[in-house]
Amino acid sequence: MAQIANPPFLGVGWSFPPTFSRDTASIVMVADATDIKQSLWILFSTSLGERLMLAGYGSALYSKVFAALTTTTANEIADIIRKAVLNWEPRIDVEDISLSDLDAEQGYVNINVNFTIRQTNVRSNLVYPFYLQEATLPPSPP
Repeated sequence: MAQIANPPFLGVGWSFPPTFSRDTASIVMVADATDIKQSLWILFSTSLGERLMLAGYGSALYSKVFAALTTTTANEIADIIRKAVLNWEPRIDVEDISLSDLDAEQGYVNINVNFTIRQTNVRSNLVYPFYLQEATLPPSPP
């Protein structure tokens, strides 16, 4: 595994998706806000029960795939995201969760998560594209 000189205090992790460096013959590592954003992406993309050894990890986001895109569904999606972050990402405080670019016909919505990194008091955001229809392309990570 690759070693990072002066490891950041927010944490270091594998890049997502895992990427390898030909030059150093090792895994590409990410740190700080990039690590947090990629962790959030993995959290939102993982269904509850998907990880056998940690069945509670993930979010119930994909339980809304076939739901009608209404205000109630939007509020439920925001609540699912808020609970997942509260349970599994202790490095941040969620400031706001909103849904934008709602396209009910295409079954597409952007989930905007605005957050503050606790240790540095730096604000950041993540836009997670969520598809509410079966057989659409999965989102790609940041």
